[in-house]
Amino acid sequence: MPISLTSSAPSLKSPCSIDNDTYQRTQRLQSRAGGQDRRARYNPPMKFLDRTKIYVESGAGGRGCLSFRREKFIQFGGPNGGDGGAGGHVWAEAVENLNTLIDYRYKQHFKAKPGRPGEGANRTGAGGDDLTIKVPVGTQIFEEDEQTLIADLDTPGELFLLAKGGNGGFGNARFKSSTNQAPRRANPGYPAEKRTVWLRLKLIADVGLVGLPNAGKSTFLAAVSAAKPKIADYPFTTLHPNLGVVRVGEGHSFVLADIPGLIEGAHEGAGIGDRFLGHVERCAGLLHLVDGTEDDPAGVYITIRRELAAYSALLAEKPEFVALNKIDALSDEEIEEKAAALEKAAGAPIRRLSGATSAGVKPLLGELMTLSNKMRKAAAAPAQGEQPAWIP
Repeated sequence: MPISLTSSAPSLKSPCSIDNDTYQRTQRLQSRAGGQDRRARYNPPMKFLDRTKIYVESGAGGRGCLSFRREKFIQFGGPNGGDGGAGGHVWAEAVENLNTLIDYRYKQHFKAKPGRPGEGANRTGAGGDDLTIKVPVGTQIFEEDEQTLIADLDTPGELFLLAKGGNGGFGNARFKSSTNQAPRRANPGYPAEKRTVWLRLKLIADVGLVGLPNAGKSTFLAAVSAAKPKIADYPFTTLHPNLGVVRVGEGHSFVLADIPGLIEGAHEGAGIGDRFLGHVERCAGLLHLVDGTEDDPAGVYITIRRELAAYSALLAEKPEFVALNKIDALSDEEIEEKAAALEKAAGAPIRRLSGATSAGVKPLLGELMTLSNKMRKAAAAPAQGEQPAWIP
């Protein structure tokens, strides 16, 4: 009889090749896996979160020990109860390798370790370990009312004490005196501090991109940096801010932030609203892209300016570069006509560019780099009249 070299393993596609229980169990597992894939497809995980509430609790102090020395041949050994250990603190630290608060979407309760109680032989209890909550640079911390700002962590490595650990209680050895040589008293540790705070992220960028939805902001960001934002031909393609590092020559670069588009009434909640404008509040300047294919580019510009002013007067006063985008889709006559109308509305020179073909992009990047360098020097220079710190 010839020997077959093909595999004789049973196929899972046929219920006749294996026993019925194994086949049904396999079908259930495959169906369950398919359901998980479908749920993952229709409910993609959130990648960006810029606002969340957390609950923090420091460690309570350990109680003091009530103890006396009991030893052979030692009369009147006296009190020897040690103090309790201090509870751990809860710190917030700004780190550079984070750009979202998504880590605190599912874990919102943080508790430091409590101090250990004191022991006999004058032994102090161990202190509780501190707990450090790492947040992105640019995170603001608010009280539970979400109105009172208590910290703004805008520098890498900056620390802020969210909850202070309780002190350990005194053991009875602390209360010994000439008139009370056998104190029978020990203090409890100081209780933990509980607090509810809001974390709100404002990204650190040098230049912010603003404009209507589908104005070409994501295309521009992808053209001038290594960022890979989602690009499509329908409004509100960008649902969360994107950052890109723009390199202009050797050793010169700045960070460009692209936020979701604004529409008329955004300050009242229309569209996605204006809450993402907080991510460009720290920018040195704004790049306002106006879609050249719009029928009324001047009206579009005025609409966005009105929304910026409604959100914050300080944001509306930032240096602004206005650019007529998508000129590759316009004729020369249309470009000049719309640029003239836009310049009249803006009262400033208009840059003509195309993110798709990179026309007019390089000179604009040079201007943005100059603005970024100017703002960085102003921030690094000491305030007028302020004496530099003494360095040994």
